[in-house]
Amino acid sequence: MADFADPPPAGPGPSEHPEPPAPFPARLIGGGARGVRRAAQATGIDRAVEAVAEEAIVRAVESAAVERALVRVMRGPAVEEAIEQAVDSPAVGRALTEALDSELVDSLWRQLLASDEAQQLVERIAEAPEVRSAIAAQGVGFLDDIRRELARIARRLDDALERVARRLLFRRRRERPSECAGLVSRGLAFALDVGILNAVFFALSALVALVASAVFAGDATAPALAFGAAAWLIAGALYLIVFWTLADQTPGMRFLGIRIVGPEGGGVELGVSVRRLLGLAVALIPLGLGLLGIVTSERRRGLQDRIARTEVRYEALGRQAPWTSSPKTSTPSDPPSGEPSASGSSASASTLPSSR
Repeated sequence: MADFADPPPAGPGPSEHPEPPAPFPARLIGGGARGVRRAAQATGIDRAVEAVAEEAIVRAVESAAVERALVRVMRGPAVEEAIEQAVDSPAVGRALTEALDSELVDSLWRQLLASDEAQQLVERIAEAPEVRSAIAAQGVGFLDDIRRELARIARRLDDALERVARRLLFRRRRERPSECAGLVSRGLAFALDVGILNAVFFALSALVALVASAVFAGDATAPALAFGAAAWLIAGALYLIVFWTLADQTPGMRFLGIRIVGPEGGGVELGVSVRRLLGLAVALIPLGLGLLGIVTSERRRGLQDRIARTEVRYEALGRQAPWTSSPKTSTPSDPPSGEPSASGSSASASTLPSSR
């Protein structure tokens, strides 16, 4: 029994009392446990017990009960709270910032952007119909914003020019805003139409010059100029008549948001378009004095409008397409004697612009 006895305790210090020896049963059990451990190590029983325990733990973890328990824990509020606390912690924020600022992340980004897969992804996104339609819609919306802003500026200039003209001619100032287009809006629309006509005509000028040089021998400058001027006048007349008759407005008038209203408040017929064109020519011959009525008359009617019994009115500058909404018809002021009433105007006549 002396082999299994505990070693004698160290001698007490000057201020300590020696501990009493352990009881004999305790020393006996301790010695037996150490002996069993040595015997298990010598025979391999301890390794077998560890393997059995390990297998039992693995089977327990892989069991359906443990899986259900883990699912319940993952779905519980404790996991969400732990994740929220981890995300909100300053340590996690600092770690993420340092990781994003590291050279490794920069190198990975460069490799990713230089890869063929990234290029294919960019090309596929660029070729997507949704992306193209979105870009086209953005472009159209930008141009439409420019159109509306120019139209608002032109309408303000219409009023300003009319006030100046009425003051110079000692005419009474307009009391209420007019729904009829002024000289600035109509002049800008006409300038846009001339630009469109010139662009188309310029594209055909090379062909016309080639034909003229082949028909006329020698210097064909004078015949070519005469032929070009006549062709331009004919093309301009057809341009105005066709658009006035079919759409009640030219592309330039549509861009500025103005429209022609016929004698009965409806559309413009072919005969009305022809009379209006002749009246426009007569109004322009005396240095444009026939257009003076646009800034002096109550309904802003020039000589061509009086001859054809037409009016040029503003359209609403809203975002809705004309085929998706029915524009409202405003109630104009009572016209002076000798001028037609605006009652019974067509559905194309719009309300006064909000900017006015």
